[in-house]
Amino acid sequence: MAKKGKKYLEAAKAVDSNKQYTPEEAVNLLKKIDYAKFDETVEVAYRLNVDPKQADQQIRGAVVLPNGTGKTSKVIVFAQGDQAKAAEDAGADIVGAEDLVQKIQDGWLDFDVAVATPPMMAQVGRLGRVLGPKGLMPNPKTGTVTMDTAKAVNDIKAGQVAYRVDKAGIIHAPIGKKSFDADKLLENFKAMNDIVLKARPASTKGIYIKSLTLTSTMAPGIKVNPTDFSK
Repeated sequence: MAKKGKKYLEAAKAVDSNKQYTPEEAVNLLKKIDYAKFDETVEVAYRLNVDPKQADQQIRGAVVLPNGTGKTSKVIVFAQGDQAKAAEDAGADIVGAEDLVQKIQDGWLDFDVAVATPPMMAQVGRLGRVLGPKGLMPNPKTGTVTMDTAKAVNDIKAGQVAYRVDKAGIIHAPIGKKSFDADKLLENFKAMNDIVLKARPASTKGIYIKSLTLTSTMAPGIKVNPTDFSK
């Protein structure tokens, strides 16, 4: 286990590990823990009462955060014709078809999100072994397989966050930067929480969110009471 630094240990003293904070308290406390020399990414982690092995409990989707993520994603689009032009006009970084597929097959992966039109998926599917493990494969559930390439690019550039539950039943997602005002971080946090609640599988019984943690790149985790969002 990695040894924690003095600054981290000092910061950890400010967090009561036995307490579940309200979302507002958690955000304000996280902003006070500020010893990193860069603008940290703020993240949430939901531990859910789901079984990802069951098809209906493989939670996955995307949400456009009201205040963005603080990061501008590099977007590529696999499209032709009108959809290719629409993507270019919307600000896609690279648009292509067979040539773009070949470029990635040759080892190029300098992008954050890939979008594709349904007709292009037959070719893009050949990249599954490369893009799949990196979470870069276009998927209809995250809005990245679509004929409306302009909307997809605009949403991603505006701060869309893709999320998916992992094998342990946990969703990790960024909700902004440490430099964001507390009210903007809180607004993003609530937007993410709303989308996670809406994704609850009908087959899930009892408590859905087992635990919720707010953290940033260099800060200790802060436990949040998920029921406080409704207050």
